[in-house]
Amino acid sequence: MKRFSRLEQIRRMDPYKEATAIHRLSSAYEFPWDYTRALELALYRTYAVPRIGRLLAETAELTDRPQKRYDDTALLLDALVEHGFDSIEGRTAVRRINQMHRTYDISDDDMRYVLCTFVVMPRRWIDAYAWRRLSRHEIVASSVHYGTLGRYMGIKDVPETYEEFETFLDEYEAAHFDWDPDARRVSDATLDLMGSWYPRPLAPLLRTATLALLDDSLLRAFRYPAPSPATRALVRRAVRLRGRTVRLLPPRRAPHFARQNREIKGYPDGYRLADLGTWPTPGVRGCPVRHLGGPPAE
Repeated sequence: MKRFSRLEQIRRMDPYKEATAIHRLSSAYEFPWDYTRALELALYRTYAVPRIGRLLAETAELTDRPQKRYDDTALLLDALVEHGFDSIEGRTAVRRINQMHRTYDISDDDMRYVLCTFVVMPRRWIDAYAWRRLSRHEIVASSVHYGTLGRYMGIKDVPETYEEFETFLDEYEAAHFDWDPDARRVSDATLDLMGSWYPRPLAPLLRTATLALLDDSLLRAFRYPAPSPATRALVRRAVRLRGRTVRLLPPRRAPHFARQNREIKGYPDGYRLADLGTWPTPGVRGCPVRHLGGPPAE
């Protein structure tokens, strides 16, 4: 297989009728590392909307047990990519996602914004740092895939095109990004989690590198000091260099899904999709009591 053979395959497919299949080829074969990093930062930037950041702080999932929250989110979203919406696994993942989100009073605008980050941030990351840019087929397929998820979640007025996703995201962030102390706590906990995946002496360096990848609007919202221009340039060049190196390697022959990532640490003995996530009581942060039909609390 040649380096661009899979891209040629993608371009022969229908990005509307085969959206999830194309997105699977793109995220599990062409850019698995890049999609992981991009979706981490996509979810992270949502904390800068105070309503979202405060809610996450109130549930305490990302401050008290961030590894589980990270694992569950990645595994539920990944099940839809790996198995599709019509599979048993896909239906189970959508059901768990809906059960969790419907517990809280979350506005359609906030839900729509989070969905937009899943579409827009991977495209921006990959175009900036990966071994090639996303093709139009891949951009359309990602928009259709996550648009389908939005409709399954009952979100109103889901954008129809990538351009609509991007416009909504940019305008929403311009209007809503702001400082909130609870959101900052969630942000700090997330940065600490990312640092915990590597040897302890590297944690400060990794935190600085992560901040160097954030845009100024995020840094201002969380009131982090901006890294020096030299640090920012060095980190971003290093990530771009990784992409150029990957371009020289043979294409991936086996898929790499999020469940295979070394960052997923909470389920060494396996997991059931139906048991992932939280089982909260409406109006109460993640409840420690076992609920009928739910798994025991950890």
